[in-house]
Amino acid sequence: LGFATGASAALSGWMFVHPFDVLKVRKQLSGTSGGNTSLASIARHIVRNEGPAGLYAGLSAAAARQLSYGNLRLGIYSSLNDRFFASTQPNAAQKLAMGSVCGGIAAVLSNPVEVTLVRMQADGRLPPAERRNYSNIFTGLYRIGVEDGPKAYMAGVSPTVVRAMVVNMLQVGGYDVAKTSYSPYLSGVPLHICSALTAGFIYSAATLPIDTAKTRMQNQKPLPNGTLLYTTLPQTIAKIASMDGLPSLMNGFGPYFARCGGHTVFMFLFMEQYKKIADSFYPVAASKKL
Repeated sequence: LGFATGASAALSGWMFVHPFDVLKVRKQLSGTSGGNTSLASIARHIVRNEGPAGLYAGLSAAAARQLSYGNLRLGIYSSLNDRFFASTQPNAAQKLAMGSVCGGIAAVLSNPVEVTLVRMQADGRLPPAERRNYSNIFTGLYRIGVEDGPKAYMAGVSPTVVRAMVVNMLQVGGYDVAKTSYSPYLSGVPLHICSALTAGFIYSAATLPIDTAKTRMQNQKPLPNGTLLYTTLPQTIAKIASMDGLPSLMNGFGPYFARCGGHTVFMFLFMEQYKKIADSFYPVAASKKL
């Protein structure tokens, strides 16, 4: 039940914020020099060259990501909460630790989908001759394996795992902590929105440099000599800072927060409502609320 409500909430919440994720990826790949680097110009460029549908590039991969990564992290968190804290409430440190563990596990299992998503979202910025043109998530997964080898499925897995652990510690665990802190003063939907915005802002600021490195690593193609420009998380962060300047690590914070904060708000609003529905049908087996 926890996995079902987690998957439904993650997917429902994502439908409202996907265009911001596309803008975020394009901004991260633009660097700080040359080309369309402002968000407004990037959005206009996408709409002009790809049509409004370009803002939803990679939606099938994003949906698969929410049904895998989003489902697993929320479902595992709910399961751990029920397993170890059936009769007591976990403290703040335990909530943050559970969020971190769930994020790492979910990130490893869903990394192939993450690679496909980044490539589909970034494809429109390339010249037509260089585009991969994955038509959907299944085509992308198949072609990555055939054209780049199975190893490519784990491209950027280290920053993906690090980011996921920090994200889930601050988003899932942080939402729970914020909700407990705000509960004496707020209730209902205002409580859920304020808790989600708090968690979303903190995790956005903490993880954007890691997310930028992840995007560069997962979207790169081999150099003419067969080597990769970006190899490890520390090397990628240092390379980006030296090539494009330190501020480039925070490229796209606006759409990133709109995406992260927006998804956090919508996801947990849906989660609370789906759990109420689940509780009405399965009052004994229903998971404890986040």
